[in-house]
Amino acid sequence: MEIIHATGFEGARRARGIAVVIDVLRSFTVSAYALAGGARECRLVTTTDEARVLAAAVPGSVICAEENGLPVNGIAISNSPTQIVATELKGSILVQRSSAGTPVAAAVRAGVDIFATSLVVARATVQACLLRRPPTLTFVASADYPEDHACALYMEAIINGETPDVDRLLRPLKQTERYAHLISGAWPGFPPTDLELALQPDRFTFAMPVTREAGYLRLTRADQTSVNG
Repeated sequence: MEIIHATGFEGARRARGIAVVIDVLRSFTVSAYALAGGARECRLVTTTDEARVLAAAVPGSVICAEENGLPVNGIAISNSPTQIVATELKGSILVQRSSAGTPVAAAVRAGVDIFATSLVVARATVQACLLRRPPTLTFVASADYPEDHACALYMEAIINGETPDVDRLLRPLKQTERYAHLISGAWPGFPPTDLELALQPDRFTFAMPVTREAGYLRLTRADQTSVNG
């Protein structure tokens, strides 16, 4: 199986085989915690206006959105897994808009299967992909951030039968000024607990396949029988 590493919109557009779109901080970590908390599905859109319109048309839906990493006026949940964990989502639909993860997933061309992922579902995502026996697997870091590249390398190591050292892989992130700023709590809408929740590998044993619907991408939960392979 050929493994390709790609980044951002251009990487998504060029993805082949199965596209695994990675957003660790924080979009697809939010998706995973929402599904683990009982949400029926997540609907991914590319703009905040689309999120508002879609949520208005879906009774009982919840919006999660940010713009340039910052909270949006009038939207209570700002792409934060901490806020998601504190929100009752059982049976609901989470409408998501983020600056990287959701639009990058939307950039994957028709005909290419998509999984959304983050560290918390990394091993289960690998298993789900391998079950399909694709000739090519494209890991798409939704942004050129060390945590997304670390997640891709973590999954590649699992595919190769190795035992990945997540602490080593995350070292480039933790050495950045950005990380120091985030963990300080100074970033609006980004509580430091988001880092703790996002950087736990394999917390959940389900993958998150994405399908294309009219006006949005539908992200659902696909439980795996084992995550040890």
